[in-house]
Amino acid sequence: MTAKDYAVMVKRNSPKSKTYTNCLTAFCTGGGICALGQGILEIYQALGAQEDDARLLTSVSLIFLGVLLTFLGVYDRLARHAGAGTLVPITGFANAMSAAALEFKTEGYVTGIGTKMFIIAGPVIVWGTAAATLYGAILWILHLFGITLF
Repeated sequence: MTAKDYAVMVKRNSPKSKTYTNCLTAFCTGGGICALGQGILEIYQALGAQEDDARLLTSVSLIFLGVLLTFLGVYDRLARHAGAGTLVPITGFANAMSAAALEFKTEGYVTGIGTKMFIIAGPVIVWGTAAATLYGAILWILHLFGITLF
């Protein structure tokens, strides 16, 4: 069998790609989560919360909803259909943390929940801190030379 014949056979037997449908679904789901966050923010502001307080309460509410939906098993079912749209940072991170904690709760609080949930959070915290330090150092050096970016 030649390489050309093999390529034809692979193309014929491979499942059809749903890339455009998956992208549209992820976009709409992520946008829906963001719209929910905006709606929650508007509700807190309508109830009289200052803008900074309303933003904080919105973040806490979205984290709570992400954890609650993970605990109830709804978030995973949603993710199966919505794909990457459920990875919107705040709810996706809450899901990742709580799913790991729920999965390993039988191993105990320290060796199970405490250890396993930081398998997900550890790299995020380390690389987030490292990137912030690096970017801060670059901005500080540029400032020393009188260069301002913004």
